[in-house]
Amino acid sequence: MAALGVAASTAAPPLWRVLWWAGVDIAPPLFMRFAALFAICGSGYTLGIGLSMWFSLWVRHRAVDGASIAAVLGAGLLFGLTMATYYRWLARRHALPAWADY
Repeated sequence: MAALGVAASTAAPPLWRVLWWAGVDIAPPLFMRFAALFAICGSGYTLGIGLSMWFSLWVRHRAVDGASIAAVLGAGLLFGLTMATYYRWLARRHALPAWADY
């Protein structure tokens, strides 16, 4: 990846490193399909931002309303869509095959 000019943090982002450390057998993001990238990036971001909002704001104010939950879900949806689009664009740009082809 370094020879292609892809940063190490892009080829193996923190979420993937945690999953690999936990023993999850998952392909690097540049070799995954759009739907899988969308699901992993979106759910990971939603969980992360939701927990941080819970511990930093919602617990103090003891109020979680529908708008707060909708905002977190919307942010996760947008992040997942953006990251999946970016990874697929980068994979096409470098003509990377599917992980199963390795």
